[in-house]
Parts: sequence; C-alpha cells; structure tokens
Amino acid sequence: QLPERSIVLLHACCHNPTGVDLSNEQWAELVPVLQRRKLIAFVDMAYQGFGAGLEEDAACVRMLAEADIPLIAANSFSKNFSLYGERCGALSVVCKSADEAGRVLGQLMSTVRANYSNPPTHGARLVANVLSDASLRASWEAELATMRERILAMRGTIHAGLAGRVDEVMRARYVAQRGMFTYTGLSESQVERLRSEHAVYVLRSGRMCVAGLNARNAEYVASSIAAVVAGA
Repeated sequence: QLPERSIVLLHACCHNPTGVDLSNEQWAELVPVLQRRKLIAFVDMAYQGFGAGLEEDAACVRMLAEADIPLIAANSFSKNFSLYGERCGALSVVCKSADEAGRVLGQLMSTVRANYSNPPTHGARLVANVLSDASLRASWEAELATMRERILAMRGTIHAGLAGRVDEVMRARYVAQRGMFTYTGLSESQVERLRSEHAVYVLRSGRMCVAGLNARNAEYVASSIAAVVAGA
C-alpha cells in the first residue's frame, strides 16, 4: 500500500535482531512487487560474510540492480573487518546514467558536507589496503570464513543439544536463522529463569548473541534452555 517512490528498508543478510532472512526465492518474488509499485530499495548490508559467504550474502543486491530497481546500498565494515570504533563503510547508489549519477553525487556531497565534512580516514585506508592486495584479501576472507563457520558450529551445537527436548519449531530456528543473533522463542519468564537458575544471559525478548557462545559453553546453554522450557 506504499505510495510510489517510497523507500523500503531491507536487510541483505543476517537480519539484526531476528536472524531471519529472505531466501533467494523470496527475493525473486519481491523484485516484481518493487518494480510494479515503483519503490526505492534501501539495502542495509551490515553483516556481509557472516551468513552464507561474501558472494552469497550480496546476491540480493545484485538481483535488485539487475532488475533496474532504484537502489541504495549501505555496507558496513564494523563487523567483517572488526572496525567497530571506526564506523567505516560505504554508501552506494545505483543510477541509470552518468548524468543521473552526477546529480546524485552532488546531492550526496552536499549532505556529507553538512553532516561531517571530513570523516576519519584510518578505517577506510585500512579496508582499501586489504581489498586491493591479493594476499591480504585472501587472508581476510579466510579469517572471515573462520568466524562464519564458528557461528554456524555454535548454532549446530545448540540445535543438536535440544534434540528431543523442545519442540521442533523452537529447535529449528537455531539453524534456520543466520548471523550473529537469534530469537530463541523463550518467554520473558523463561529468560529470567535462564539467568537466575543457570547464569545464562539473553535479552528479555529472547534474543541471543550466538557469537557469544564457544565450544566450552554451547552444550551447557542448550541444556539450560531445555531445562527452562521443560519447567515452563
């Protein structure tokens, strides 16, 4: 029901805070809706590389660009380059012509000038250095893959640890959702019991930071979740 030229905010991958992403098939269903309604897609890509992979996590951005949908994409290097304090990233606007790109750039430069004029360059130079050097880029991609695989392993451990102990809908979310965060489906009272009885801390909403788990505590967390669900 949005009016034409409305901006639609979309997450490319590893949705924060839910961990629930659109599948490629669902993105394909969304494209004609955006085209028909003449909507502008604004894609937030803060966790590229933490879902299925660097290339895979950007699939929706390429899909939207190829469909000739007005597209703005914001990507962050805070997570995948561990540059939290630098707040480093990029804003990309896909335009139909060089003339349009020139006019958009003029608007962006005016906005940048009014907002911060000259941002810190350390983070941007670091990222540019790594991405432009084949050896450094390969090393970074390998380290990023290690982090992604570790998060997937923690999800798998929780999923396995809950087998036969909670219903399959609650259990499946640990492997169906992606990225650093997952909604566990726990109620606020269960979260309180998790904290007071098992010293396991998640947000009252049931949101868990999967990246906070490790090989030493993941099985204990799974057992603790099963215990509070059983005692609900």
